[in-house]
Amino acid sequence: MKKIEYFLDQNKNISPPKDYIDSLSKKQKAKIFRIFLNIETYGLSSIQPHIKKLTGTPLWEIRILGQDSIRIIYTLKYKDIILILHAFIKKSQKTPEKEINTALKILKQLLDR
Repeated sequence: MKKIEYFLDQNKNISPPKDYIDSLSKKQKAKIFRIFLNIETYGLSSIQPHIKKLTGTPLWEIRILGQDSIRIIYTLKYKDIILILHAFIKKSQKTPEKEINTALKILKQLLDR
């Protein structure tokens, strides 16, 4: 069983990825939370077609398909904890470097604590 946690910016005491997900429509949130529930109940292998390794980084992305292609970038914090670092709507074929760099900057910030 896996546990999902959100990155928390301790300086501002907010979680940007959680705030972003909370701002989405009910339908979009339902898709995301259904995938999160599957991860927590059955593990990452249960959502295999929805996850992808971001080449050359320690990051992975959860791909929420549909009218809006939502991407959630995460890393494994510990063996059983998935840490959500960043979320965005993908508008191009390839994951934008800007979005990957945002998640990498957050990860570096966490590792420097």
